[in-house]
Amino acid sequence: MTSKLGLVFFPAFDWAISPTHPERQERLLYTRDQIVEEGILDLPSIKEYKPRLAEYADINRVHIGIPNIASLITDAHLVSAGGAIAAADAVLNREVGRAFALVRPPGHHAMRVVHGTRGFCTINIEAIMVEYMRRHYGLNRVAIVDTDVHHGDGTQDIFYHDPDTLFISFHQDGRTLYPGSGFVEEMGSPNAFGTTVNIPLPPGTSDEGFHEVLDHLVLPFIDDFKPDIIINSAGQDNHYSDPLANMAITAQGYANLAKKLKADIAVLEGGYSIEDALPYVNVGIILAMAGLDFKNVIEPDIAKRPRQSSSTAKYISQLVREWQDIWRNRERLKQQEKSKTGEFWQRKRNIYYDDSGLNESQIETVRICNECAGYITIATEAEGYSFGAKSAFVGVIPRNSCPHCSAAVRDAVLAAKRIGNYQNYFLQDKVQDIFEKI
Repeated sequence: MTSKLGLVFFPAFDWAISPTHPERQERLLYTRDQIVEEGILDLPSIKEYKPRLAEYADINRVHIGIPNIASLITDAHLVSAGGAIAAADAVLNREVGRAFALVRPPGHHAMRVVHGTRGFCTINIEAIMVEYMRRHYGLNRVAIVDTDVHHGDGTQDIFYHDPDTLFISFHQDGRTLYPGSGFVEEMGSPNAFGTTVNIPLPPGTSDEGFHEVLDHLVLPFIDDFKPDIIINSAGQDNHYSDPLANMAITAQGYANLAKKLKADIAVLEGGYSIEDALPYVNVGIILAMAGLDFKNVIEPDIAKRPRQSSSTAKYISQLVREWQDIWRNRERLKQQEKSKTGEFWQRKRNIYYDDSGLNESQIETVRICNECAGYITIATEAEGYSFGAKSAFVGVIPRNSCPHCSAAVRDAVLAAKRIGNYQNYFLQDKVQDIFEKI
């Protein structure tokens, strides 16, 4: 091995929601300047990689774009996803021990079905990378730890029925912040109950509370799950200076998290304190992932950091105990969920695309199968101020689907098409790695 950490940069010069939007290219340019100034790219333990274009097959392995994914994304999205894939290749080909993809546009609010952009996200970068690794390297069990201040609702949605993906999100409580989700009771559907772990933290949580959750929940849960690989969905908007949230994490807090988590791959998500936080947080994470000393990475205005209150500390300790009890009893709780569900589990949802002005109505149905992870059908329709109605009926064959479920979901899509209530009909077959319009 020639180096310890691979870095991939892609600031997406040609992509922005608007010139003054928080999600803009300066997010990475200030970080890049700081890294160059500190001479980090000259260190023998750091190796830089260029991103590449993801293929549409990589995206269709994860997403169903309505009417198609090509009409919803730009080349910047393909390069952002390709940057994460380049990081994965570097690690899995054993060129480096770990990798950090500092790319944009971000992705963790993008769900399985995509009608537009929500939460600055159109396609889910981490999910695309995970399914690429499974297809090309044969990985199975994956742990994704989302440390963005906003709940990773898109990543949760994509893996909510997958028993081989442990998704952990610790974030500012959804009662106080977009997207308004990510509560303890969201634990996965019956086929994968207990593999979704949401830890909603109160505003004002500091490094101490953050690391109490990491030490007593996240790390033990990962040890129990025994994943083949650990992914950090590395949002940095928990920082005390971030303009879009209300937390109190420091660069040292993030760097120590990276040191303890030992993620194989980190992929940048949010973080909008462009000058006061991101250069320091990113440098701290890079040094920690490379096994280098980061103790001197301290923000100049560190004295402004709010202190965590005693009531917040008490709340976090209670939340830790609650999750420890759930985790100890997760197999029993999973069996209870399956026994009371019957053959099918269903949820109806309304999903708002804040960046595209769309309202989606969705009915998702999962077959509960004792032989496999079942199958999924999704009936979806979206309307918006600048769009007519867009609708689709989708069938999904999971990776480990049994022959009966694989045949049944195809029959369900064909039956829906004969009735003809939707504009589009799709089948996403993860067994055969085929995405087709029916």
